[in-house]
Amino acid sequence: MSSVILASEFVTDTMGLVLRIERRRLGGKAKTLFEAAEAGTAIVHVPALVLAEILYLSEKRRIAISPRSVVSYFEQFPNYKESPMSFVVIQPAAEITDIPELHDRLIADTARVLNLSLITNDPIIQASAFVRTVW
Repeated sequence: MSSVILASEFVTDTMGLVLRIERRRLGGKAKTLFEAAEAGTAIVHVPALVLAEILYLSEKRRIAISPRSVVSYFEQFPNYKESPMSFVVIQPAAEITDIPELHDRLIADTARVLNLSLITNDPIIQASAFVRTVW
């Protein structure tokens, strides 16, 4: 269930954060939200799984950033908040039946549990009936 409603807090998926830190092309709304977080007028929650995926993609040399660059980015822009992986997120993720990939489902469920929109360019997540998305 895609939505374009803007609020002051959001959750980001892996590629949204990677594209922002690498200064690559983003959707217009996603770019605005990341800029707002950098300006201190919005908060972007970053699921722990996003950080783990960045480690993996960095080790495989599939992205230019590293976990160290993410830490530096978070230090520069404190409105990015780590969101822990817990059973509160894991258990209800089983209800999300239209996102087959487990990692994507857990990231989507983080947004759902927090009742926030998810910044994502993933068309499968965008088509989900279980999470609001912005791009």
